[in-house]
Amino acid sequence: MEHLKIVIIGAGMGGLATGIALKQAGYEVEIYDRVSELRAAGAAISLWSNGVKVLNRMGLGAALAKVGGQMERMAYYSHTGEKLTDFSLNPLVERVGQQPYPVARTDLQQMLLETFGADQVFLDAKCVDIQQTQDRAMVSFADGRIATGDLVIGADGTHSTIRQYVAQKPIPRRYSGYVNWNGMVDATEDLAPLTSWVMHVGEFKRASVMPVGGPNGARRFYYFFDVPMADSTENTGENRQQEIARHFAGWAEPVQCLIGRLDPAKINRIAIHDVEPLEALVRDRVALLGDAAHSTCPDLGQGGAQAIEDAFVLANCLVTNNLGVVDALKRYEALRKARTADIIVRARKRSDLTHGKDPVHTQQWYQALKQEDGSSIIDGICKTILAGPLH
Repeated sequence: MEHLKIVIIGAGMGGLATGIALKQAGYEVEIYDRVSELRAAGAAISLWSNGVKVLNRMGLGAALAKVGGQMERMAYYSHTGEKLTDFSLNPLVERVGQQPYPVARTDLQQMLLETFGADQVFLDAKCVDIQQTQDRAMVSFADGRIATGDLVIGADGTHSTIRQYVAQKPIPRRYSGYVNWNGMVDATEDLAPLTSWVMHVGEFKRASVMPVGGPNGARRFYYFFDVPMADSTENTGENRQQEIARHFAGWAEPVQCLIGRLDPAKINRIAIHDVEPLEALVRDRVALLGDAAHSTCPDLGQGGAQAIEDAFVLANCLVTNNLGVVDALKRYEALRKARTADIIVRARKRSDLTHGKDPVHTQQWYQALKQEDGSSIIDGICKTILAGPLH
């Protein structure tokens, strides 16, 4: 199809990647976001090879490599410091044909924004209504503006307002049972080897560092801490550094060293939620994408990559289809619905395993890690990567 005008709601990773893919296809694209200033949500993500391949296809491979972290190994330690397993990720790269890139969300968003064009991103635009005719879709904003296009894409994140319009009913978010603290620190060897993703596990909790690159060759670690909690709002008046220190008291020296480096004012604290797989991702000329379509626990590290896959598949459906927008969006839905539902379900199962929903099962996992040579972990990651649209 030619000469489409497309309105995207949401200027996060998924919205910007989709905007780039659609502009490269020759379409007119406008992006709107409710915020007054674009800021990346969270510190960093592990962008696995399926997402990287789509960005390569968009011509962004070299730019991504400059800011992505060099992650060559993966290791698990017990909370007391016993090495459980440590293995190379080279077999994974050889099987899938592309290394992963842990990347700061700010760096990734800036790269996407510069590629798309900041002058076509309109802020302070809170969506309050969507209407459709037989051949158009219209979005009304709180300040009275109206955007009209051949289709509208809801890329407005896990708290999406467009999701309810597409589903035609309220869609609640589900608390996954744990709280995550994350941020970034300078990478030093006393925390972990500079090219390794290291995870300490025990007491149904996790403490992890992952290498993240940055402009001018900066070396940083993305860190996160996970703690299962019945009440995600639990707080004793401590700052976030003190809260983490209490939950991880007695853990191994590298974990204590990491906690000592944290800046309490720069720690993100997130109660992890997901959303049940949706019955529909599209409603005529309106499509959902990214977290609006398939909000998932981060336990497979696939949230960002799935949004980027969405961008590629949606653009491809529009470019290769001549039966009209509604038909193209139905094809997009058919290609993405099962894939993303599978990610949601498996991420939830992984979350339950690592955070002690069945304590016996989690203790068995700890013991199994001692016999792990990396092959079964790599097999699982490769399965997820190779189920994507680019092989």
